[in-house]
Parts: sequence; structure tokens; C-alpha cells
Amino acid sequence: MTAPRRVSWPAAARLAFSWLSVLPVRGPDEVDRSGAAKAIALAPLVGAALGALATALAWLSAHLGASAPLAALLAVGALALGTRGMHLDGLADTADGLGSYGPPERARAIMKGGDVGPFGVAAIVFAIGVQTLAFAALVDERRWLALALAVTVGRVAVVLACHGAPPAAGTGFGALVARTQSRPTGALWALAAAVCAIFAVPDRAWLGPVATLVALAVALLLVRHCVRRFEGLSGDVLGSAIEVTITVAAVGFSLATP
Repeated sequence: MTAPRRVSWPAAARLAFSWLSVLPVRGPDEVDRSGAAKAIALAPLVGAALGALATALAWLSAHLGASAPLAALLAVGALALGTRGMHLDGLADTADGLGSYGPPERARAIMKGGDVGPFGVAAIVFAIGVQTLAFAALVDERRWLALALAVTVGRVAVVLACHGAPPAAGTGFGALVARTQSRPTGALWALAAAVCAIFAVPDRAWLGPVATLVALAVALLLVRHCVRRFEGLSGDVLGSAIEVTITVAAVGFSLATP
């Protein structure tokens, strides 16, 4: 039997973009856990690219005369389109699974179903609403770095989530990426995000790093609860971690606005 070809770092970057965005990038046809580990380690780069695109759209909309809320809503919509809506779908599925109060097997079955339940709808509406309001505050204050960084930090949460949690039963993506990340990799990305956050809120240099670390901590608490509730990590849980992290980070960055 021929061993799978090792995925190079450039190929892993393409894989990360093909997995986590709709950008026209094609990754390798065959991927093992080693290649998946490299792709997940580069997930924050995908977040930075998506954040830059969303921020550019918000900036252009505001420059053309759109109100801050409208520019923010366009940015949130662009992020949903740029990720095929899969992270919002993961948030909805996770909310429905958590709200089922059934055994892990039943919760996982609900998450795999095609329907979105009331908990899922409420989670999506709440996330989009809060993100839009927080982004609007950042647009109003012209804090473009903060907007882009909030999106990036969401993908840092993915790296941290794939450190120690086992995969949930019957989850192909979870089995591929769970426990692929080392603690130093996650720590380096979190440190890099916190350092960049110093410049996200210029008049309160301490607020950016605090908001970043709090957002990541909230995401990890959510992941830990989901892993315990569903008996493992899944792609839906990772999607929900991304959306929750973006929301909390954006809210934190916007607290400095009047």
C-alpha cells in the first residue's frame, strides 16, 4: 500500500482556504491527519484574508455614504457568503444539539439533520444582530483593524479547539482535525493576536488584548462544554466557536467607543 504523500506547507495553506472559505483555491486531493494538522495551523491566515475583505467592503460602503449599521451588515453578510454560511450553520446545529437535552447520540443526530430548530434560529439571529451592532460601532469610529482582527481571532479559536478534544463519533471532519494541534502552536497564535490587538483600540491599548483573550477563553469554554455534551469535537462545534469568538471579540473592541 502506498503511503499518502506528505502535504507541504503551501499546499496546506491552499487546503485551509478551500476548507474555510469560498475563495477559488484548490487544496490537495488526498489529505491525511498530518496535512489536516498543517491546514488547521494556518486557519488564522484564512481569517485574516476574510477579515480584510469584509473590512474593505465596510470601508468602501462607509466611504460611499452608507450608514455605519448598513456598512456593518454588509460586512457580516460578506463573511457569511465568504464561508458558504457553514460557520453559522455550525452555530445553529450546535445550539439545537445543546437545546435537545437528550443523550449524546440523540444530540449528534439532531445536529446532523437538515432542519434548523428554534434554538438554531435564535442563535443565528442573535449572533448576526450582535456582530452587526458591534461592527457598526467599529465602523463609526473607523477602527478597521479591530474589525478585521475580530474575524481573524475567530480562526485562532479553531487552532486552540483542535488541541486536546477527541473527535465525536461519526464525524469525519472532527476525526480528521481533532487533537492535531500542539499547545505551543495555539499559544503563539493567541499571543500574536493579542499583540496586534494593542493597536486595535488606540485610545485604550489594554482593551484590545483583554477582549481578544476573553473571546478565546469563552470559545474554549463553549468547546469544552460541547465536547462533554456531545462526547467529542465536530465541525459544527468548530463553526460555533468561530462565530462566538468573532462576536465576543467585536463586542470587546467596541466597548471603547462612546
